[in-house]
Amino acid sequence: MVAVRPLISIIVPVLDESATLAATLHPLVGVPDSELIIVDGGSRDGTVTVAGQFTGEVFQGARGRANQMNFGALQAKGEILLFLHGDTALPSSALDMVRRTLDDQTVAGGAFRLRIASPCRVLKIIAWGANLRSRYFGLPYGDQALFVRRTVFETIGGFAPWPLMEDVDLVRRIKRVGRVALLPDAVTTSARRWEREGVLWTTARNSLLLAGFWLGIPPAWLAQWYRVIR
Repeated sequence: MVAVRPLISIIVPVLDESATLAATLHPLVGVPDSELIIVDGGSRDGTVTVAGQFTGEVFQGARGRANQMNFGALQAKGEILLFLHGDTALPSSALDMVRRTLDDQTVAGGAFRLRIASPCRVLKIIAWGANLRSRYFGLPYGDQALFVRRTVFETIGGFAPWPLMEDVDLVRRIKRVGRVALLPDAVTTSARRWEREGVLWTTARNSLLLAGFWLGIPPAWLAQWYRVIR
């Protein structure tokens, strides 16, 4: 008897991602036992047209990554939900690795190691630090392709509808249910946000935002500060 493999729903929230989206989606087309769901937050650059070339599951949702991912989860049929940024590429064996990891019933969710697509030495150090944090503190971020059992996602109420830190909060709540695994292979994410705003400045700003969150500052306040200093 052939074992039935659980369906994985790959949910991609997008906003003006036409420049990078095709490279993200192309390897995911036709992958067995998976579905590809795109949730657009009001793009004006042709993102929806690009997305429609790769999947028929393209939706419009309320803007905001948390809102879009929650909406995508509502449309999903999979037993496993994988949330992927529009500028991030999965490794070739990603879905098989996710399934094998979740064969362990003590694992509630997980993520991949991070690689930033740049020869910049500082960005390599940033990726190294992210992987160290994920490994020893069990705290991967959203750009590491978070995945979670659907039952766990529904039990903990999905993403908080926050403008920032929705990924950190979700991982924190997943850990209350079970283990968060870090897979050995890496996703590759674009360096554009660091290159656009400056590597050191972007890193310092993000560190301050994270510190503020752990100190209990409401994400809505942090988002206002982020908009002012951006």
